Amino acid sequence: MNARHLVGLVSGALFGLGLMVSGMTDPAKVLGWLDVFGAWDPTLGFVLGGAVLPMAAAWRLSAGRRPLLAPRFPAPPPQVIDRPLIAGSVLFGTGWGMAGLCPGPALASIGYADPRLWLFTGSMIAAMALMPRLRRRLDAGPATG
Repeated sequence: MNARHLVGLVSGALFGLGLMVSGMTDPAKVLGWLDVFGAWDPTLGFVLGGAVLPMAAAWRLSAGRRPLLAPRFPAPPPQVIDRPLIAGSVLFGTGWGMAGLCPGPALASIGYADPRLWLFTGSMIAAMALMPRLRRRLDAGPATG
């Protein structure tokens, strides 16, 4: 195992542990965040802030620097609101609201003996695998014949 793989393994394990400790692998906790007109649970806001704020600082600090284990840092995502972004956001939000999990917590939850979590996570992985093919078809436009 090389250094990049080791750093990836440790980072992923730390991320999963953080999700478990913060309760984000519990769908009821996440659904409580989304229930703003009922029994609203604001704790997910602290988890989100604890992720977004350090990442914003990391984007700033990485400018003009080279990472230790890669040739370059990834480029910041485009800051354009377009149809694919809106469609992806709607799909993500719908899945998140229905299941109470997003991809990170779903993967961290597969160790639980709950077949519903396994079904959701398997469906999520299948959709992620199919999306590049669907995207190519959508980008190609309507078929002519």
